[in-house]
Amino acid sequence: MSQLQSICLCGGVQITGTLPSLWLAHCHCTQCQRAHGAAFVTWIGMRADGCVVHDHEQLLRWYASSPAAERGFCSRCGSSLAFRSTRWPDELHLAVANLTSAADRTPQAHVFWDTHVGWVALADDGLPRKGAPDSDTV
Repeated sequence: MSQLQSICLCGGVQITGTLPSLWLAHCHCTQCQRAHGAAFVTWIGMRADGCVVHDHEQLLRWYASSPAAERGFCSRCGSSLAFRSTRWPDELHLAVANLTSAADRTPQAHVFWDTHVGWVALADDGLPRKGAPDSDTV
């Protein structure tokens, strides 16, 4: 059984996920921009029941960024690690930048493109550029 591993900057929180992943996409929503201090965040969707959190010091904290979503981060180093939402209750989304090895797939789309920032020029990578889902709640 193949797995991937996500780890925070200080190494205090690790999340392992059983492959295959469900999807991989670049998110341009304003919540991701603010939570990560970046133009966009690349997420990999994993089955929640295939993920295990290794957090012996109980450093992982969850912030409710909306009524339906939470963002997981390390309370020691501040690394943003994960996202979960009632929109996708069987999934855990992991920030690709924290993976210790390559993902099992390449990006499939840009999502929330309607709120992408104008100060980063992204080349046409051939990926679909999708707007927000029907709901305002991520």
